[in-house]
Amino acid sequence: MNVASYFNTMDYAPSMEDDSGARAWLARHGGRFGHFIGGKFTAPSEGFETREPASGKVLAVVSQGLEGDVNQAVAAARKAQKGWAVLSGHERALKLYALARIIQRNARLLAVLEALDNGKPVRETRDIDIPLAARHFYHHAGWAQLQESQFPDHDPVGVIGQVIPWNFPLLMLAWKVAPALALGNTVVLKPAEATPLTALLFAELAQAAGLPEGVLNVVTGDGETGALVTKHEDIDKVAFTGSTEVGRKIREATAGSGKSLMLELGGKSPCVVFEDADLDAAVEGVVDAIWFNQGQVCCAGSRLLVHEAVAEDFHARLAVRMQTLRLGSSLDKTIDMGPVIDAGQRARIASMVDCAVASGAELVQAKIVTPETGTFYPPTLLCNVPATAEAATEEIFGPVAVSMTFRTPGEAAQLANHSRYGLAASIWSENINQALELAAKVEAGIVWVNCTNVMDAGVGFGGVKESGFGREGGREGCYDYLKPRLFAKAPERKPFVPAKAKGFTFDQVDRTAKLFIGGKQARPDGNYSRAVVGASGEVVGEVGEGNRKDIRNAVEAARGAASWGAKTQHNRAQILYYLGENLSVRASEFADRLRAMTGVKADKAKAEVAASVSRLFSYGAWADKFEGAVHMPPMRGLAIAVPEPLGVVGVVCPPELPLLGFVSTVAPLIAAGNRVVAVPSEPFPLSATDFYQVVETSDVPAGVLNIVTGEAGSLCKELAKHNDVDGLWAFGSGDLSEVVERLSTGNLKRTFTDYGRAWDWSAAVFEGEEFLRRATQVKTIWVPYGE
Repeated sequence: MNVASYFNTMDYAPSMEDDSGARAWLARHGGRFGHFIGGKFTAPSEGFETREPASGKVLAVVSQGLEGDVNQAVAAARKAQKGWAVLSGHERALKLYALARIIQRNARLLAVLEALDNGKPVRETRDIDIPLAARHFYHHAGWAQLQESQFPDHDPVGVIGQVIPWNFPLLMLAWKVAPALALGNTVVLKPAEATPLTALLFAELAQAAGLPEGVLNVVTGDGETGALVTKHEDIDKVAFTGSTEVGRKIREATAGSGKSLMLELGGKSPCVVFEDADLDAAVEGVVDAIWFNQGQVCCAGSRLLVHEAVAEDFHARLAVRMQTLRLGSSLDKTIDMGPVIDAGQRARIASMVDCAVASGAELVQAKIVTPETGTFYPPTLLCNVPATAEAATEEIFGPVAVSMTFRTPGEAAQLANHSRYGLAASIWSENINQALELAAKVEAGIVWVNCTNVMDAGVGFGGVKESGFGREGGREGCYDYLKPRLFAKAPERKPFVPAKAKGFTFDQVDRTAKLFIGGKQARPDGNYSRAVVGASGEVVGEVGEGNRKDIRNAVEAARGAASWGAKTQHNRAQILYYLGENLSVRASEFADRLRAMTGVKADKAKAEVAASVSRLFSYGAWADKFEGAVHMPPMRGLAIAVPEPLGVVGVVCPPELPLLGFVSTVAPLIAAGNRVVAVPSEPFPLSATDFYQVVETSDVPAGVLNIVTGEAGSLCKELAKHNDVDGLWAFGSGDLSEVVERLSTGNLKRTFTDYGRAWDWSAAVFEGEEFLRRATQVKTIWVPYGE
């Protein structure tokens, strides 16, 4: 074939990347690898093969991590952690800088090995994965340098167990390892069973860069090895990226252990194309959204929502573009797509496509010749898929896009949010007002406007709903690898022993305090009440005994008050000030109630009321000052980090300091725009039931604050199991914390507990930004500019 014939056909000739360096590295290790523990490799042991997806050939044999290996790795990390943490930020920054530089010096080797092991095109590993991995170490070297000034009241979490997936092996390592090490933690990393090789090469490079022994440990293995890491008693935090199903199991396994947890899980991200969009640009956006990395991306834009006026034109253009995509060997620099990870994944993709077609979807598949060897699947589009079909609701994790149409922006928002996932979304429109309005409505952690799959180390990444919680990247990601000192220093809470009831002390009309639901006082569903016994044994009152139905009613009322989150911060501030003002008017009455219930002296009761008024004013002040950030990533555009309310949040208030504990937990949630279902102090609930009279006179919209009295443990279980509750704060015993975390897995609620520690709510440090961060989740909106 001559040059002229290439101009006639416009065909690409193969352009293969030289893999001799990667092969030589494998040969140098004899094609067998042990674990990397305490700064050196262990002897290879019985394990499993890792293969090239493009050919099926064996690349290496990797050791299966057993309990003893994990114990050894955790012990090495624990031994190294204290010394690593006490280094100055500058000293740690130098080490991370060295890691970034050694990645760059070995970029070609890493890119080729990644392409061989994962199957993705070497063009993607060379131009995206490896440079972004280096960028993470550079960026977080900066946070190490600035840690002492930027996070002065925080300490490292400790030993971090990290489990990463096979779709971005080295990049996921960098996302997790860089912030952990930068902020003084040590790491036990479990790479994916299918793609462990670049993690092992990175460990070797880290050793060469002078990283101290034990700071980074890599244990290879399958899911059982990952479970050993996440369940290990001496692991302080688990950071996991993978499926939602496995994320649930980790949440259950770590419940009540006190382990910090970060989950980056599955997604079914919408790609919304309005009628005024640049359709050719949107087509290229879809190519990047779903056929990048063979669609094996957690934030892949796999759900196309196209305005009905342009749907036919858009699908036609997309079908034409699909035919030009090239499949082939991962080392061929001219291809667009490589193989999927293995035969099992290919079979799963094919099965889901077949089911969609059988249910009436229209199949559009590129007529591309696929290589005879390897686990390839062609780019696929499914049109007119019902919104409830499995292909439209569940993660396929392959090169398959499903498409449906919409008529109005409101319908687009409804369809976009019709998913249990909430990782990402992309919006295509030349009307920036329309795009940003939808960006605010979409339930997702990341929203791209007229772009897709844009990421940077300086910008937080993470999801909402069942796509997990926590953020990776930027300042917001740093907090996930730090712990506030004020929480760790609190003593264990002593069990409360109520006084024995001696009799009633009613001076006036007998009154049983009702529940407060939807802005109204309500009798409990079971029509039972419980006595409130004062410190000296007198029954000082009675409150309703709430049950499952009362919790359900309260959650329904809170869900109906969704407009609270859309009110201006100024309006929320004014209402919090008004609550403080009205509470101050009745200060003596509330102080008397505290004395009667708890037996504290008059000065302490007055001080608790005064502190509660002050705290309401503080959160009124914070309501219009707790703001997001405008990130400036290396692109022509901005990334806007917006703190959004969690939604409906349950609160089980601490048993001590019944008024201040109630205000300190409820006020930051309301200030941030959440709606609250509160269970007051079980032994001393009357301060909260008195408080709803303050609420009734302070312009608080109905449903924003709901109060259900009763037995804290049983009511907490109902809140934890309720799938319309988005978050749950609970303060009490260690057992209560375990229940909260274990039962919250249904919809992966954001939880906040004290693990049985008695916090001093009267201290100034128990208000402010830490609680507001817990009351919000960051949505990042990427907005490029220019032509």
